Amino acid sequence: MKQFITRISAIALLASAGLLLHSNAAALDVKLTDYLAYLEVEHNGEQVRIQRIQDTGNVLNDGFAKTSRKCPPFCIQPMKVAPGVGTVGEAEIFRFMERELPDGSGMIVDARTPSWYKKGTIPGSVNIPFTEFVGAADAPETIKALEKLGGVQRGEVSWITRSFEKLMAALGLFGADQKTESWDFSDAREVVFWCNGPWCGQSPRAINGLLSHGFPPEKVYYYRGGMQMWKVLGLTVVMPESAEAV
Repeated sequence: MKQFITRISAIALLASAGLLLHSNAAALDVKLTDYLAYLEVEHNGEQVRIQRIQDTGNVLNDGFAKTSRKCPPFCIQPMKVAPGVGTVGEAEIFRFMERELPDGSGMIVDARTPSWYKKGTIPGSVNIPFTEFVGAADAPETIKALEKLGGVQRGEVSWITRSFEKLMAALGLFGADQKTESWDFSDAREVVFWCNGPWCGQSPRAINGLLSHGFPPEKVYYYRGGMQMWKVLGLTVVMPESAEAV
């Protein structure tokens, strides 16, 4: 009888918590999507809630409110940044944050230079500047960047092994297309790259640099909207060092 009462109490507690959560979510007038009021991600070891600014009269008043910048260098980027690379929007980013980030199978990379990154970033992002992907294959910063994404450096590979791998890659067998002479990307993470927006070339350069080192394009995604669209939609931005939402 005591166990039964304890079980009923636990169910009631969970139900109350569920109702409270539903009530809090319902209280938001400006939700992320029609099915998602907000979500939480880990940033610098802290939980950060991602939601939209609730003031429907809010407008941007910083640099991201600008409509025009000199081109070059600030030229409009194509929707398709490279063959095999998917382009994603905010709703896809939310799903990625809920699924791939928690289990470590995915990363979101802020490909901007540190000076941009320090002004605020998307929660859950890791800053790896595009400059670390466009260098020589044996450059220390390039090696470090590829390892962060889950790439594993290979030792000396015989020509027989490489010949077999190339044959298997052509046939689409054994994941051989995930390997190069220098790197094994079989267990590399899925990665979303972003920068300042459709007029910014930093994440496209990072992506193309990454692909030049043999990283599988099917594991790469391009959030073209970047910080510009993130701010236009009133989404949470954090200061990198403190994970403080702004």
